[in-house]
Amino acid sequence: MIEVFKTNVHCLKEAARLLDRIHGEFDGYCANFDLDDCDRILRVKSANGFVRAGCLISLLNECGFNAEVLAD
Repeated sequence: MIEVFKTNVHCLKEAARLLDRIHGEFDGYCANFDLDDCDRILRVKSANGFVRAGCLISLLNECGFNAEVLAD
């Protein structure tokens, strides 16, 4: 499953730090940012089938960023 989030992450350094946290805390997740997109997209794919969107949003909030699931 792939989940797509709108974020307010603006720089590569912040994105890299967040990706390290995501990959460290969520086993089986493959995540990446598209900071060139106007919505500062975070894409997360789960090898285990389900992306825990609420947990990811909470993690970004704890790090000082906003995130929301983008509708299909």
